[in-house]
Amino acid sequence: MYYLDTNYPFEQFKMDIAVEPYVDKSMLINKLNPLIKTRNRYVCITRPRRFGKTMNANMLGAYYTQGYDAYEYFKDLKIAQVESFKEHINKYHVIYIDFSRLPDPCHSFEEYISWIKKRLKSDLENAYGIISIENNPIQDAFLETNHKFIFIMDEWDSIFYKNFMKDKDKNAYLEFLKGLLKDQPYVELAYMTGVLPIAKYSSGSELNMFREYNFINDRTYEDYFGFDEKEVKELSKHFSKPSFEVLKKWYDGYYKSDGSSLFNPRSVSFALMDGICLNYWTETGPMNEIAEYIEHNTNAVREDIVKMVAGIPVEVELEGYSVSSLQLDSRDEILSAMVVFGFLSYHDGFLRIPNYELMEKFQNVLKRKSMGTVAEIVNNSKNVLDATIALDAQKVAQYIEEVDNREIPFLQYNDENSLSCVITLCYLHARNYYDITREDKSGKGYVDYLFIPKKKGYPAIVLELKFDKSAQEAINQIKKKNYVDRVKDYEEILCVGINYSTNTKDNKHHHCIIEKYK
Repeated sequence: MYYLDTNYPFEQFKMDIAVEPYVDKSMLINKLNPLIKTRNRYVCITRPRRFGKTMNANMLGAYYTQGYDAYEYFKDLKIAQVESFKEHINKYHVIYIDFSRLPDPCHSFEEYISWIKKRLKSDLENAYGIISIENNPIQDAFLETNHKFIFIMDEWDSIFYKNFMKDKDKNAYLEFLKGLLKDQPYVELAYMTGVLPIAKYSSGSELNMFREYNFINDRTYEDYFGFDEKEVKELSKHFSKPSFEVLKKWYDGYYKSDGSSLFNPRSVSFALMDGICLNYWTETGPMNEIAEYIEHNTNAVREDIVKMVAGIPVEVELEGYSVSSLQLDSRDEILSAMVVFGFLSYHDGFLRIPNYELMEKFQNVLKRKSMGTVAEIVNNSKNVLDATIALDAQKVAQYIEEVDNREIPFLQYNDENSLSCVITLCYLHARNYYDITREDKSGKGYVDYLFIPKKKGYPAIVLELKFDKSAQEAINQIKKKNYVDRVKDYEEILCVGINYSTNTKDNKHHHCIIEKYK
């Protein structure tokens, strides 16, 4: 059998639970069992890649598919404590389809969809003796069986990324799914997953029987995709490294509906297995993927990207995750797409770069030629760091003044946030050698920038900004509030005060003071 009661999800599930770390998400089953044979039996979960969609699909297939005895593999999971556990385990005919798997070779949508239909018809023929007439709809064969089925469909949207897909093919694919599933009496449950929302492609009627749950609107299934803070803390107890604090820095940054933390599960798992935090998530796709989205219309989103790299959340109203096409043009389309793919997190009306793992990639994007003057500033940022370490405050002020003189529209100063964007660009090169945090707790307050060396031989740097005051006031504040407390054990500490003045006789708006802390 290809799709009908296949052992594929069962075998995958056995491997999934055999690997440490494993986080029990089996209570997802408890959410779905009451939906079987009801009008609410159509569920679509959309999440970024690597958030556990396929593992959960395998789990569901292993649990529901008849012909196997999965009890031993579920008996120690949370679902086994639920009253309905035994009622449903291995009791259903299951159609399990991974839509990301293509025939070889596959050069057209016709080859792809014909292959799927052929496999479905072959399964029904072998199981029920159904001989399907060549051009009859596939649903006719299902109806002829007089049996009912649970459909588990993973990566429903994967075919949309193929170069051979045309608009007519997308419509044909939606019509295929509609005919197979919508209002069909043989469908006991239809559970579908993907990255892209149905609304992105459906005109509203083809697949409107599905209730769709994504990062923005999901209050029902959000506990079963990604790791929450409690789960990561518990996992970290069983591994010597990385620590929970390091995992949080690298992989936290997404949100549940109540604002609580959500971690990238794949990256957390790999980091614990390897004993080191690396950029696991972004290596799963093309390294230029973020840049490709931005470059659809760099001018529209450049300011937003610079602000978020500077640690400043961007306020925006995103209407769900619907993006009109893969050729993105407007600001909202580009930013929405980046949320869909997990490059940005969105909560309470604000966009953020989720974590250190993705921040690294956004920093690299700022160096690309398509970023224009921003890239020129970034590529000069080594000079700013060198001047700082050399205690050349005049040179630092000069470099920052040159940025101001470029008259970049979105870097026009009107508050400390604008100045922070400039400082971020001017010191971007420093991130190769420092962990740089903004508005971090140290001493008796929150310091604007804290540069903590990654390697020996570099001084720690405490940097404070002022707007229409004085650089000396910035230095005084560093000392008075003991901002050096977080880096007090470093052999060398530099205190940097930078002020931007709107009214100056000499037309030099930036002033800098650099002192060695004693």
